Amino acid sequence: MEFSNIFEDYSSVVEETDSCHESVCRNRRQHYDENGDDHDQDGKYKSKNLNAERKRREKLKSRMLELRSVVPKITNMNKETIITDAIDYIKELKISVTNLSNELLEMEAQTAKEPTFDVIQIHPVENMKKWGIESEVIVTRMDENKLWMKIVFEKKIGGFTKLIEAMSLHGIELINTNVITTKGAVLVTSCIEGTHGRILVAEHVQEVLANVIKLI
Repeated sequence: MEFSNIFEDYSSVVEETDSCHESVCRNRRQHYDENGDDHDQDGKYKSKNLNAERKRREKLKSRMLELRSVVPKITNMNKETIITDAIDYIKELKISVTNLSNELLEMEAQTAKEPTFDVIQIHPVENMKKWGIESEVIVTRMDENKLWMKIVFEKKIGGFTKLIEAMSLHGIELINTNVITTKGAVLVTSCIEGTHGRILVAEHVQEVLANVIKLI
């Protein structure tokens, strides 16, 4: 009877021990699983942090290289020196801008103090009259084939070009031409020949050129 009670007590102890063992094992597995999940999550976080840090460093390196290419004088290649040299360069630029602004203000002030003059434009015809210059055409013969001419006419934009075009249309070719502009007038002296060997008549050429300078 006593033996039976002892056996029952022993059996109950074994069952409780097994139950406790299973509970401990289950808790350990749960703890391991939970720790394993935490470990995986920590790894993911660490991986993300490493990628972000790598990108940040690459971006910073790119900006430092760009800054180094802009600043003309870099004494050393480390980050601290590059930033220091960039700051010094910016300060120099500010000083240059201030100096140039001051010079510009001084120039404007000096210009404002200078007296102004009214520009009076005199018409070429009036200028020619003032100096006693009149339009004229003189043509004389030099030899059998050549004539010499002297033309004085009012100075106008494109006037000489129109004269050359008109002479070309009338078969007159210029040789050794001299052109002088003075006191509102244009003086043209030149030897002339007829194009294609044509013989020119001095009186006829003089009349033609007189009509041409009236139309210029």
